[in-house]
Amino acid sequence: MGCCGRIKWIHLHRKGCETRLEKKLALYGFNNLTKTLSFCIYDVCYAKTPQEQQQYIAYIDEQYNSERLTHILCQVTQMIGAQILNISKQDYEPQGASVNILIAEEALDPNLVDYSCNGGRYKPEHRTVHAHLDKSHVTVHTFPEAHPKNNIPTFRVDIDVSTCGKISPLKALDYLIGCFDSDIITMDYRVRGFTRDMDGRKLFIDHDITSIQDYIAWDTLQRYDAIDVNVYQSNIFHTKMLIKESELDLQNYLFHSDISQLSEEEKLLITRSLRREMMEIYTGMNIYG
Repeated sequence: MGCCGRIKWIHLHRKGCETRLEKKLALYGFNNLTKTLSFCIYDVCYAKTPQEQQQYIAYIDEQYNSERLTHILCQVTQMIGAQILNISKQDYEPQGASVNILIAEEALDPNLVDYSCNGGRYKPEHRTVHAHLDKSHVTVHTFPEAHPKNNIPTFRVDIDVSTCGKISPLKALDYLIGCFDSDIITMDYRVRGFTRDMDGRKLFIDHDITSIQDYIAWDTLQRYDAIDVNVYQSNIFHTKMLIKESELDLQNYLFHSDISQLSEEEKLLITRSLRREMMEIYTGMNIYG
């Protein structure tokens, strides 16, 4: 209890510091710091037969096709205050989808925007595929997965939000967590490069942060067990979150099955299987053989 109280105090204290920093910090020229937030979100499900597993894969693949993912990323872009320069999206066979959005901190003069950028509007004559590695961007890739020897298919979503200038990817944290049925979440946040103040002094970070959890709503955190591995000297922050067992409503994890038709023993076995799969993904180890 004392530890939790202390963490909460630090969180509130740092928010106050952040406000003071934002008011006092004066930069020379453009803010060259790159802030990158990387998500890996897992959703697990129980499907009794290999046929049901494939049906789940088809279902989840359709639910999160490139069109819906594009809508989610456009919302993220709006939330962080960025402007869309270009959108590329693709649905894959047999499953999976990708979306890549190139963004800018501020609206650009149309005459300065490269011809290859579509501004978020589809142009049939454009057949090019873009890959921007050194500019602000928002990307998502999905990975539905199942195995006939395991009754627990999984759905993985990888999301990267990378920004420069004044905008921050941390503003979209709660929205992204809520967009998916997030059972396991791993997040990495890193600040790269440096910018300068008016006196020419290098600044390697322009905001206070002790943990990624500082930017997640308290109500959301209460539903998860979370741990941090942070390297403060390098401005690297890592958080892993696992849905609490008390939040596990078995019916929500059953695909084409009704909990009322299961015996108590079957409920217990399925719950254990789900929890074991979650723990292995969370720890990154095959701890159950």
